[in-house]
Amino acid sequence: MSNLLADEYKIFEGIKKVREDGTEYWSARELSEVLQYKEWRNFSKALDRAKLACQNSGQEINHHFVEVNKTIKMPKNATKIICDFELSRYACYLIVQNGDPRKEVIALGQTYFAIQTRRQEVADYFNQLDEDNKRLVIRGDIKQWNQMLLEAAHNAGVITNQEYAEFQNAGYMGLHGGLTVDDIHTKKQLKDKEKILDFMGSEELAANLFRITQTEAKLKREKVKIKEKANNTHYTVGKTVRKAIEDIGGTMPEDLPKPEKSIKQVEKEQLRKLKNSRNSLMLDE
Repeated sequence: MSNLLADEYKIFEGIKKVREDGTEYWSARELSEVLQYKEWRNFSKALDRAKLACQNSGQEINHHFVEVNKTIKMPKNATKIICDFELSRYACYLIVQNGDPRKEVIALGQTYFAIQTRRQEVADYFNQLDEDNKRLVIRGDIKQWNQMLLEAAHNAGVITNQEYAEFQNAGYMGLHGGLTVDDIHTKKQLKDKEKILDFMGSEELAANLFRITQTEAKLKREKVKIKEKANNTHYTVGKTVRKAIEDIGGTMPEDLPKPEKSIKQVEKEQLRKLKNSRNSLMLDE
């Protein structure tokens, strides 16, 4: 799923609610309508199966299925109290997994909530990492996305190594306030063969990852075929990301501190720890 939510999934995003503390939930009543259940009693069966699946997965049912009462208006100014549930994303995922996949909307729901649940798991895991491991994760993402950006740039007319160097400089200049790759390299006081991305903290890396992903998408979306326009696109995206950082009061990328260790050093240390832990495990056995 792309960064911008596909239109067919917006039916689920549109009924999502957010509490004051920032946590999100879906109304079971509203979800039942979106999933095209004509009667609540039929939806309740899927709800019960989802609760059972939740219990069997070792999760707390009351945490994911919060029972609430709602007052609805009836004819002649009468009112009626009905039962509803505030559902977590995981609860919604379990409900659609217990639905009929032959129904298109159920299949869409299965995809949407599966992806969203996985995203949350990844986000939760990422937030638990220390700074060096966050750097490792983002640097790995950048390596993959830079390959995609290289392909998109090539299709946009950026062919030779020199042309790609100019294309890369354009992006850095937009994001880093006019600084080229060489300028940033000098500012960070790096040796000749050291790469600037290996000496960025997680915040600076994340800003550059956003620059890369959005440039790749824009080149493809607008079907750019001229290298000068590709360079301008990269510069514009970088500058736009910089403006967003400025608007929220963030620190400009070139002013962020340089980490003491390079990514390569961090990687070696992590691999050493992994190797030692495996050796310990073998000794224990």
